[in-house]
Amino acid sequence: MNYRGIIFDLDGTLVNSLEDLADSMNSILQRYNFPVHSVPTYKQLIGNGIRNLVFKALPEANRDKALINTCYDLMIEVYRENAVKKTKPYEGISELLDELVSRNMKLAVFSNKADEFTKKIVLTLLPEWNFEAIVGLSTEALQKPNPFVAMQISEKFGINPEETLYVGDSGVDMQTANNAGMYAVGALWGFRSKEELTSNGAMYLIKKPLDLLKIL
Repeated sequence: MNYRGIIFDLDGTLVNSLEDLADSMNSILQRYNFPVHSVPTYKQLIGNGIRNLVFKALPEANRDKALINTCYDLMIEVYRENAVKKTKPYEGISELLDELVSRNMKLAVFSNKADEFTKKIVLTLLPEWNFEAIVGLSTEALQKPNPFVAMQISEKFGINPEETLYVGDSGVDMQTANNAGMYAVGALWGFRSKEELTSNGAMYLIKKPLDLLKIL
């Protein structure tokens, strides 16, 4: 297949945002004297939006709707200040994007992170490259693995879904790719395991960003 477009997940794929997310959520847990989580633990808590992160991070006995809503609002406020403090692109991402641009590949970002933060991180940390779409979560119903947004991006590219690679580090990303009829590429440098990627439909696994070029 002649692939002409690539949609990237953000967290755990293009950038390592783990510490900023962990620091932000832990600061909220501390306000309520709840136990905090280690940074590696957050690898399993993120990926399905901030509200879901808040739900999972709170103690099971304290997951009532009112507290979840309050902590969600706090998380938005705190993370707004922290989103690009420690977050950085992964090693090899800049080189990969340069090569993809040289090959005239169409590029986009689609994340379950709130749209505000998705755009802020990409435009702040990856400003040198032209992404034709940068889309985060604005409507819960369109959260991945719903393929609607991915298919919209493919349409914006002006290409068919089967001509599009979807690169992500989680099972949800692989499900999204398959639901959209795209080629699912699992990023092994991210937050989730090889087993999660393969069991959710990864068609190809890459150990480092430049390995993506082997498909092209």
